[in-house]
Amino acid sequence: MTALTLLKVERIKLFSTRSPWWCMGAAVFITVGFTALLAATIRPGDLGDLTPATTQFSYNFGFLIMMVMAILAITTEYRFGTIRATFLAVPNRVDALLAKTAVVALLAGLVGEAAGVGAWALSKAIRPEAPLALDNAQDYRVVVGVGLVYMVAAVVAVSIGLLIRHSAGAITALLIWVLVAENLLPAIPRVGDTIQKWLPFTVGNNFLYAGQQVGQDNDATPTNMPFGAWGSLLYFAVVALALLALAVGLAKRRDA
Repeated sequence: MTALTLLKVERIKLFSTRSPWWCMGAAVFITVGFTALLAATIRPGDLGDLTPATTQFSYNFGFLIMMVMAILAITTEYRFGTIRATFLAVPNRVDALLAKTAVVALLAGLVGEAAGVGAWALSKAIRPEAPLALDNAQDYRVVVGVGLVYMVAAVVAVSIGLLIRHSAGAITALLIWVLVAENLLPAIPRVGDTIQKWLPFTVGNNFLYAGQQVGQDNDATPTNMPFGAWGSLLYFAVVALALLALAVGLAKRRDA
């Protein structure tokens, strides 16, 4: 099969169930909804705190939902045995798995863009007097860059799904990694803060909030990160691709 055919097949397979639609809707609705609630209830005297960076405070909700969707995209194939048919139709497992990863990552990126831009636009519509204009590169990055973070995170999620191949186990491992491990490491004396600065999701978060005051005030990312904004995104992407290479390499050797 050609690359375009593989991508089309994976798109059809992904949308053959309702779960991707529910995940996409929930990711956008929850992210935009929480931000709209903040904009609607903020006190007039605090409108100066409602900035482009503030409108993205809830992006992690949709971020986690889309990673769960990415895991299910691969683990359900193993659960129902359809991965065997995929590998019979496409003997080169690498091509099939990369096509699936590309489709899932692109979808996650589009959802991230819709959530990020939607949260900012609705906040601006609700509070037009707030300082929500996109005046510089940092403002554009924290709003438009959400889609890039979603995209790279989806690659990580697919990789975890490939490695574990069980929906509940993969989702549990992901949530422990993102919500527990990366947030609790600073509690380790001496080395905790240093290690946290090199963890992929913490570094990916720095891509959005580097140079933004909200990140410092709300502890969105540690201070003195090793990379700047775009360096953080590159590091996040390299880690994701390395994890994907490991997962695909193991998938070639393991029974479907």
